[in-house]
Amino acid sequence: RDNRADGELRGAPASRGQVTGPARILHSPEEGDLLRPGEILVCAMATPVWSPLFSVVVGIITETGGALSNLAITAREYGIPTVVAVKNATTRIRDGQIVTVDGTLGAVWLH
Repeated sequence: RDNRADGELRGAPASRGQVTGPARILHSPEEGDLLRPGEILVCAMATPVWSPLFSVVVGIITETGGALSNLAITAREYGIPTVVAVKNATTRIRDGQIVTVDGTLGAVWLH
């Protein structure tokens, strides 16, 4: 899906729930030490090697993926609200920006 009006990004719902917190943009799982508890992980794509970071984050936003991806399944197991397939998420969202992730609707709101 395409991005909507300023302040709202749309993607695909991957794991139900809604959470608000600061965004942490990571380009690789090796940057995981930058994550702080309560942050929302924003990345281009997440493979199984990202899974250890899920114990720290409260939400996940990715630029790729789908509801049946490993990321989505793992996020559901952890109960982490997740939106995938959000075009340009790593450039539209600023590091540290407060965002709301709605993994039920597949929406992200920028604050």
